[in-house]
Amino acid sequence: MATKGDETRARLITATRALIEAKGYHGTGLNEVIATSGAPRGSIYHHFPGGKDQLVTEALAAAGREVDGMVAEAAATTRDSRDLVMGLLGALTDRMVAADYAKGCPVATVALEVAASNDALAAVCDGIYTSWRRALAGALLADGHPTADVDDLAATVLALIEGALLLARTARSRTPVDQAGRHIARLLTTG
Repeated sequence: MATKGDETRARLITATRALIEAKGYHGTGLNEVIATSGAPRGSIYHHFPGGKDQLVTEALAAAGREVDGMVAEAAATTRDSRDLVMGLLGALTDRMVAADYAKGCPVATVALEVAASNDALAAVCDGIYTSWRRALAGALLADGHPTADVDDLAATVLALIEGALLLARTARSRTPVDQAGRHIARLLTTG
């Protein structure tokens, strides 16, 4: 059973995840995290002595695990890498539409914002993307794609997914995702 402190910490991470995905790192203030989470004012520095960067790092890690879970769920219910990727794309798209386009990729907003200004958070984002690329490469390899091609193909598929989600959020339309999805399906079918 979780302690009150564990529950507070989890609420802070959950609130931060939602806020940074929608508003970015700089658009999310600690006062807003406290208000959204309902946590006591001093709880951020109690649970996250490294301050905002530690809190955001843990929120990003939780977001990365969420997508890892989506990949695992898609892998358990699909027969090949094409279906796995299409399942992941569908899950991310459904999540985005349900949030009225306030969500897309749970890492991208922060990744774009901090890439040139916060090396530590950029490294966290890169680590998450690297994990996702490796998971995709593993699925592609298991599906019979040539070993020499799987890393490039996984990076290409991830780039198409990320770009499609970004375009869909800005257009407030799932059309860019549907368009990219058709090409991803063809790309993975021809492998």
